Amino acid sequence: MPARLKEHYQKKVVPVLTKEFSYKNPMAVPKLEKISINIGLGEASQNAKLMDGAVTELGQITGQKPVVTKARKSIAAFKLRENMPIACMVTLRGDHMYEFFDRLVNVALPRVRDFRGVSTKSFDGRGNYTLGVKDQLIFPEIDYAKVEKTKGMNISITTTAKTDAEGLALLRHMGMPFRQ
Repeated sequence: MPARLKEHYQKKVVPVLTKEFSYKNPMAVPKLEKISINIGLGEASQNAKLMDGAVTELGQITGQKPVVTKARKSIAAFKLRENMPIACMVTLRGDHMYEFFDRLVNVALPRVRDFRGVSTKSFDGRGNYTLGVKDQLIFPEIDYAKVEKTKGMNISITTTAKTDAEGLALLRHMGMPFRQ
């Protein structure tokens, strides 16, 4: 069974975007390519247990095993050595990506306190969107009692859109709550 949002994209979003930007070819319509979620833990250099918590939580949120990224070079001022684990990330594609986007838009973001919508200024110039989340507790999969420290995360949504206007239109029609 395909993801609910993928079906919505094919039935509703593609015709609307084709009309809005007058695409000749249905393959030219922008679509979601991948979603990368990254938790950067600079303080994991002092406390190695933090990384385990981040990895399990990111795994619970995404349903996929995260990759632990290591420092490329040593920086003495940050007490950082080469090959020390400093972050963990997951790249979602296909149905997993649509499922995660659906949960992010309809469940997690509305749970943010004083939420008025996400900024429209976080596009990179090529139709890709990045947003930062201050704590992981907005996701319903995370058990509040088991969290020892709130961790923020970066969520990057990569699209096939050529411009920011196309990316914005795509995400808006997919249900992303942008600020008015």
